[in-house]
Amino acid sequence: MEENTVDIEKLGDDIVRVIKTIYDPEIPVDIYELGLIYDVFVNEDLEVRIVMTLTSPNCPVAESLPQEVKEKVKSIDMVKDVEIELTFEPPWTKDIMSEEAKLELGML
Repeated sequence: MEENTVDIEKLGDDIVRVIKTIYDPEIPVDIYELGLIYDVFVNEDLEVRIVMTLTSPNCPVAESLPQEVKEKVKSIDMVKDVEIELTFEPPWTKDIMSEEAKLELGML
């Protein structure tokens, strides 16, 4: 059991690393630093559920971005399945962005 806990934690880190390779097409910052990923859950069966949002409901990548997240996370060896939950509650605002993203965009 102890070993499995470490694996899930490492898997969580791997998932975040993969998510950080995905960029919003209109903003030169990865979607993790932008604050578009609200939560990442990994269960004992190595199934992943990601709660994410978009910068707006009318985002031009509303269909392709969640799909890209799903495909890239699913490509991680240990991951058995990926479910993406798209939400607009709370709505995304620039305040959600990391300090790194704000710095990158000249907002600090």
